[in-house]
Amino acid sequence: MRSLIYIFIILFFTSCNHSAEKTGSTKSFCDSIKVQEKGLLDLALNDVDSISQIKSGVFVLEHGDDAMISRAWLSKNATKSIDIQYFIISVDNVGLIACNYLLEAADKGVKVRILVDDIMVEAEPSQIANLNAHPNIQIKIYNSGVNLGKNIIQKLKAFKKDFQKSNQRMHNKTFIIDDRVVITGGRNIADEYFDYDHEYNFRDRDVLLLGKVVKNVSQSFNTFWENALSVDVDSILRDEKLNIDTLKAYSTLRNYACNQDNFWPSVRNRVNNLHHHFQELKQSGQLYWLDDIHFVSDEPGKLSDKQVLPNTTAALEQLIKQAKKTLLIESPYLITNNETEKLFKETITRGVEIKILTNSLLSTDNIDAFGGYQKCRKQLLEIGVKIFEFKPDAKSRFSLLTGDLQKRKNFVPIFGLHAKTMIVDDSISVVGTFNLDPRSENLNTECITIMANKKMAKQISEFILTDMKTENAWETTKLFNPDHLANKSKQFKTKIHHLVPKDIL
Repeated sequence: MRSLIYIFIILFFTSCNHSAEKTGSTKSFCDSIKVQEKGLLDLALNDVDSISQIKSGVFVLEHGDDAMISRAWLSKNATKSIDIQYFIISVDNVGLIACNYLLEAADKGVKVRILVDDIMVEAEPSQIANLNAHPNIQIKIYNSGVNLGKNIIQKLKAFKKDFQKSNQRMHNKTFIIDDRVVITGGRNIADEYFDYDHEYNFRDRDVLLLGKVVKNVSQSFNTFWENALSVDVDSILRDEKLNIDTLKAYSTLRNYACNQDNFWPSVRNRVNNLHHHFQELKQSGQLYWLDDIHFVSDEPGKLSDKQVLPNTTAALEQLIKQAKKTLLIESPYLITNNETEKLFKETITRGVEIKILTNSLLSTDNIDAFGGYQKCRKQLLEIGVKIFEFKPDAKSRFSLLTGDLQKRKNFVPIFGLHAKTMIVDDSISVVGTFNLDPRSENLNTECITIMANKKMAKQISEFILTDMKTENAWETTKLFNPDHLANKSKQFKTKIHHLVPKDIL
């Protein structure tokens, strides 16, 4: 049985890989691009420097296109450092262009540090080694030994040798520019997180942070960076026969990003002109300045002390225990254990209404996780939790498709839920990487941002409640769930995945 589980786990992880989108045209338009003037980030933040000393600024990045453009502009205008920490950095269209922005920043003298979890690394070892060879770029891999540089047999052996360690992944997602601006939340770096996939996209959420809280995010990044679990990629690949040719590798990457079929001029122009809209953002009332904000991150090696609840788990549990009226939760994966169900039951007994939006079988990207959800769904409903399951063809996805891809292509891709959010008593918002499942609770390191502001809580609540409407989600009850609406193949695969224990999902 355990051998079968190992195979399921490997197949699950490897099935999440993405392929690069490379189009045919080789025409370069880079030479025609006007050079960006220097100091735009300083200029954009000058008038908020004073308030940044005493408060933290928060802007909710609800649309994938905005989240992508913001990351690109910040990378382009960094002057000192770029620190990025992700579970996934794909080698698809968005991922390759993102890497080119990092390369351009490094060429200007910006120090770039990249920390990525080992399990989902899909780039070839030589690609990673060439990027790491730049004097201003350093790449580390978290909890290595399972994927990078391994074939499928070696991967299986790694899981069999130490199943617990191999399953403990770094799920944190932080993007830090000059220790002044942070983007953190649910999105990884790949097409589908920014509404640029042609078939399947994620409904996700990030927050852009300024001011005092940035220091806490930077400290968390440094804690991971300096930990023994984070290993220089050169050490991991030292026995590999690699073709290190940075001139060719960097030229290939730049040519890809300079191809207007890959990076449309309309998108590049939006990146270059984002600073013109920053003043509008500051005056819009949607940049919230908070006194009460907390960035909470788990420690590397989350399972090292089993007697103490992990930081993120403890913080979320405390917020749930403090709730007086409502809990509004959005989680792509919903797998509860006895402790969580007991906590929810006690909360509902106090008179608190709990509503949860999660994926349906039709919208989920993770059959394993949905199989775990099926095991606890009935119990949650009996406790009194109100559950809504996201539709793959939710009408709300039309409001999310704001990017240039949808202006060019005559199609509407399906959507799956990926945002991880909780609203407590219409006044406290939690946005981060924490899924409501045992993997986030006990295995993966996670990070969350806890923000006390009623206006912002109302703004985010409206997005979630809209996604719960009949045209966007099914309300699941004791008498109805939409599983039967999925195709027979997906229903069958879900039943097979019931073999995987809930505590590793």
